[in-house]
Amino acid sequence: MASIPSLAVSGAATAVPAVVAAKPLPSSAGFDKGGSYQRSTQAAENGRLESESPPRPLDAQEAMSMLKDGRTVQSAMYVPLLHRCVETRGLGAARALHGHMAKTGTVADMFVATSLVNVYMRCGASRDARSLFDEMPEKNVVTWTALITGYTLNSEAVLALEVFVEMLELGRYPSHYTLGGMLNACSAARRIDLGQQVHGYSIKYGADTITSMGNSLCRMYCKSGDLQSGLRAFKGTPDKNVITWTTMISSCAEDENYLELGLSLFLDMLEGGVTPNEFTLTSVMSLCGARLDMNLGKQVQAFCYKVGCEANLPVKNSTMYLYLRKGETDEAMRLFEEMDSSSIITWNAMISGYAQIMDSAKDDLHARSRGFQALKLFRDLVRSELKPDLFTFSSILSVCSAMMALEQGEQIHATTIKTGCLSDVVVNSALVNMYNKCGCIECATKAFVEMPTRTPVTWTSMISGYSQHGRSRDAIQLFEDMILSGAKPNEITFVSLLSACSYAGLVEEAERYFDMMRNEYHIEPLVDHYGCMVDMFVRLGRLDDAFSFIKRTGFEPNEAIWSSLVAGCRSHGNMELAFYAADRLLELKPKVIETYVLLLNMYVSTGRWRDVARVRKLVKHEDVGFLRDRSWIAIRDKVYFFRADDMTHPQATELYQLLENLLEKAKAVGYEPYQNAPELLSDSTEGDDDRPAAAAGSLIKHHSERLAVALGLLKTPPGATVRVTKNITMCRDCHSSIKYFSLLANREIVVRDSKRLHKFKDGRCSCGDFGALLL
Repeated sequence: MASIPSLAVSGAATAVPAVVAAKPLPSSAGFDKGGSYQRSTQAAENGRLESESPPRPLDAQEAMSMLKDGRTVQSAMYVPLLHRCVETRGLGAARALHGHMAKTGTVADMFVATSLVNVYMRCGASRDARSLFDEMPEKNVVTWTALITGYTLNSEAVLALEVFVEMLELGRYPSHYTLGGMLNACSAARRIDLGQQVHGYSIKYGADTITSMGNSLCRMYCKSGDLQSGLRAFKGTPDKNVITWTTMISSCAEDENYLELGLSLFLDMLEGGVTPNEFTLTSVMSLCGARLDMNLGKQVQAFCYKVGCEANLPVKNSTMYLYLRKGETDEAMRLFEEMDSSSIITWNAMISGYAQIMDSAKDDLHARSRGFQALKLFRDLVRSELKPDLFTFSSILSVCSAMMALEQGEQIHATTIKTGCLSDVVVNSALVNMYNKCGCIECATKAFVEMPTRTPVTWTSMISGYSQHGRSRDAIQLFEDMILSGAKPNEITFVSLLSACSYAGLVEEAERYFDMMRNEYHIEPLVDHYGCMVDMFVRLGRLDDAFSFIKRTGFEPNEAIWSSLVAGCRSHGNMELAFYAADRLLELKPKVIETYVLLLNMYVSTGRWRDVARVRKLVKHEDVGFLRDRSWIAIRDKVYFFRADDMTHPQATELYQLLENLLEKAKAVGYEPYQNAPELLSDSTEGDDDRPAAAAGSLIKHHSERLAVALGLLKTPPGATVRVTKNITMCRDCHSSIKYFSLLANREIVVRDSKRLHKFKDGRCSCGDFGALLL
C-alpha cells in the first residue's frame, strides 16, 4: 500500500511521515460500496459505536440492578449504562463504571473498552479517553476511530491528526468512517493540505464514492471556502442523501456568489425525489433572505407546512429573519410572539435583523424606531431565562453605535462584564467602536487598553476613533504600535491612518504611509485612499497639488472627492477650479441629495442662475428625493426629535429664548452668521424658474441640531456632555455657532452628522472646521 506522502501535523517540529505498507487494504478496512459495514468495524458515520445486539436488550435500571445483585457480569450489561452516561454527560458515573469494569476484569474486553473511550470523549474527558486507549491490550479500527472523532468533537483537532498518523505508522488500516472523521479533523484544524492527501488516499481505494465520505469531503472543502472543490466532491458522490444535498445548499447560502446555484440544487433535490429535512429548509430560507426574495420565501414557507416542518425552531428563525430583512417587521414580530419556545438564536435573529435594517430604512425616523425595538428586545432577553451570548452583544452594541445611545451602551458594557463575555475579542471590538461612535474617546481608549487580545479590526477601529476625534498624532502612534505588535494592517487601516494625516495636514507622513501601503504591504490604493490624499491638500489650500495628484495617479475621482474639491475650492476663493470640479461632478449624475445642495449654494451665491436651473432639472431627473433636516437627542432614556424651526416641543419658547441669548453673546466674542445658509430642497421647493423660489433654507432661522443642542444645555446638568445625532451634514452657520456655544456654556458638545463626528470643546471642533464645508 502506498503512503500518504509527508503527513505533517500542525505544531510539530518536523513532518511525520506516513506509514508505507506493501499490500492493499484488507476487507476489514470497511470500504463497502454497497452501504453495509462489516461487524468488525463497529462504527457509525457520526462516530457512535455499534455492536452486535445482546440476546436480550437491557435498560439502564435493569443493568444496574444486575450489577448490584452480583450476578455473573457480561459486557452487555455495561452498554445501557454507558449510553446513559452519554445522554446525561455523566462523567462521574462513567468513571465509576470504569472502576467496576477494572474490578471485574471486563475492561479487558475490547468492545466494552472502546465503548468507554467513546463515552469519555463525549463527556469531554479526552485525557481519560487517551489514558484508557493506551492501556488497551488490543485495539481495532473502531477504537482508533473513536479516539480520532472524539478529539475533533472536543476541539482538539491537531491531536486527532496525530492519532491518525500514529495509526498509519503502526500498520493499521483506516475504514472510510475513520477517513471521514479525519476529514472533519482537517477541516477543524484548517489543514486542508492534509485533507487533500486523505482525499487522494480515499480515491486510491475507491472510498470516495461512498456517500458518507462524499459528505465529509464536500463539508471540508466548503468550510475552507473552496466551493468549487466541494461541488466536484458533491458531483462525484453517486448516491446522494439528504445530508449531501443539505451540505452543498447550506454552503451556497453562505457565499453571495453561489446563491443561484444553491436554489438550483434545491430544485434538483426535489426533482430527484429526496425529501428535504429541517436543516435543508433552514438553508433554503437563508438563501431567500440573502436574495431578499420574499415571493420565493413564502413558497418555501408553504412547503414547510406541507412537509410538517413549520414548527421547527431553526426553520421559524430563518423565516422570521427573512421577514425582517425585507422590512416586514410586523409579520416577523408576529412569528416571534407566536413561538411556544425560543432559543438564544431566535432572539439574536430578531435583534440582529432590526440592527441590519436600520441602514435600509426609508428615513431616519424608521431607522431609529427599529433601533429602539432592538434595544427593547435586548432588555426583554436579559429579563428572560435565557442569557445573551457573544453574538447578541455584538449586534446590540452596533445598534447603540448607530443611534449614539451612550447610556444604553454603558449599561450593556456592564452586562458584558457580569456575564463574562467582555473577554471575547469581537465583543470588545464592538465596545470600542460604540464608544468611538458616541464621541467618548476616553472610554474607547480604556476599553482598548484592557483588551486581552487585539485583532486588526480592533486596531483599525481605535485608529479611526482617534482620527475622528481630531487626535491625529495618537492615531499615528497607535499605528506604529500596531506594526510593532506584529498585526498586519489592511486597506481600511490605511484609510483611517491617511484620514488622520489629512485632518492634521501632515503631508510628509501621509505620503510616506501611502507609499508604505503600496510597497511594503502590497495593497493597491482604493478610491478612499486617494480621497484622503486629495482631502489633505484641499484642507491646506494646496488646490493645484490636489489636482496634480489626481492627474499623476490617474485614478477617477468619485462623487465624494469631487464634492470635497468643490467645497474646498469655494472655501479658499478659487472659483475657477470650483466651477471646473462642479462640472466634473455633474457629469457623474450624483445620487446624494446633499451634493446638489452644495452645488446650489455655490451657484446661488455667485448668481449663476442658469446653472441653478440645470442642477434643479437634474435633481428631478435623477429622482434623488428631498433633503429633510432632522436631529435627535437622548436625555434620561427619553429621545427628543427636532425639525428645522420646530415649535412642537413643550419648552419651545425657552429653547428659542436660550438660542437668541447664546447667539447674541456669540456675536460679542466674534461669531459672524453666514449669509448663504443652505437652500434646503424640501417638498415645498418647486418651479423651474431661472431664479430660485423662496427656498425653505432662506426662511429657516434655526436648523434642527441647534434646537437639539439648546435642549441638551437646558435639561442636562452643568458640565455634562451634550450628544446630538443629525441625519444630514451640518451647515457652516450651525457649525460655527455651536463652536461658540461650547465656549460660552463651558460644555463639550458632540454632534454626529451624516459625514462625520464633530466634537466641540472650548470653541474648537475636532474636524478642524473642514467638516462643515460640504453644505
